[in-house]
Amino acid sequence: MEQVEIHIKGQIDQNWSDWLSGLSIAHEKNDTVLKGLVADQSALYGVLFQLSDLGIQLISLTYIMNEDVPVASGIGADCIYTRFNSWPPALVLG
Repeated sequence: MEQVEIHIKGQIDQNWSDWLSGLSIAHEKNDTVLKGLVADQSALYGVLFQLSDLGIQLISLTYIMNEDVPVASGIGADCIYTRFNSWPPALVLG
């Protein structure tokens, strides 16, 4: 399981949580924060593509890594934070 925090433009209703892999939905100003656990990166991409299919603008993605799992470069990190200026981004998560 991987913990993520996804910021999107605009506000979506709490009822979308089940459709978005059970991520919690909170609102900050005029934006929405989706937060929770996804099974793996494939599930994360599924959520991102669902948002894309709805035409929702992705603002940022914060990926919280398990401290026991090394980063690909071999250097530990608490999270990877990516800010997107447009959607869909190049698939750079990895």
